[in-house]
Amino acid sequence: MKRLTRTLSGLFIIAAVFTSCRDSAEKEVIVKEVEVEKKQEVPEEEREGILERTAKKVDKKVNEEINEEIEKIGDDN
Repeated sequence: MKRLTRTLSGLFIIAAVFTSCRDSAEKEVIVKEVEVEKKQEVPEEEREGILERTAKKVDKKVNEEINEEIEKIGDDN
């Protein structure tokens, strides 16, 4: 039993020595330079979608009509 234990421990030590002494493969680092195009600034009107622009125009027309009706009614004070 002692002989088996010594043999196994010897094999374990030998295996540990060979695995710990291996040279690790060196990794090659590649750096690429990339140019990034900067986005041009877009005017505020173009940032909005078609629905937002249409809604603003409709709101403006509705507000004008409301103001006209208020003026027709006059001041009640």
